[in-house]
Amino acid sequence: MNFITCKTNSLKSILNVTLIAIVLLFTSLSIAQSQTSGILTFESETIDYGTIEQHADGIRIFNFKNTGHAPIVISNVKTSCGCTEPTYPKTAVLPGDSAEISIKYATNRLGKFSKTITVMSNASESNKMLRIKGDVLKNLDGQ
Repeated sequence: MNFITCKTNSLKSILNVTLIAIVLLFTSLSIAQSQTSGILTFESETIDYGTIEQHADGIRIFNFKNTGHAPIVISNVKTSCGCTEPTYPKTAVLPGDSAEISIKYATNRLGKFSKTITVMSNASESNKMLRIKGDVLKNLDGQ
C-alpha cells in the first residue's frame, strides 16, 4: 500500500465514524424530545360523515389523549375553509388526560366534501393534520 492509499482509507474511516456519531446524536435527541414532550394521540385522525341530509347536525368530535410526558397547549386549530368551525381546549392538556376537538361542518352545502384540520400545538408533532369527509344530500322531504 502506498501513502496516498493509506490516507484515503484513513479519511474514509474517519468519515464513517463521524457519520455514525451524527446518526446516534440525532437519534438520542429525538428520543430525549419524545420523553420531554406531549404527544397528541387521536382515537381517529379521519371522521367520515358518510351520507348526511342537508341542514343535518354537522358537529363531530375528535377525541385525543396526551400520551407524552409534558402538558400540551393547543395554540390554534385551522381549517381548510370557512365552512368548517373548530372548538378546542384553551387550557393545557396534562400528560394522561383526554380532551376533544369539536368540528362543525356547514351542512347547508350540497355535495361531497373533504376538508383538512390542522392542530397547532407544542406537542412533539407541532402541526397535526386531521380530516373530515362526507356527502351532503338534499332533504328527502324537499325542505
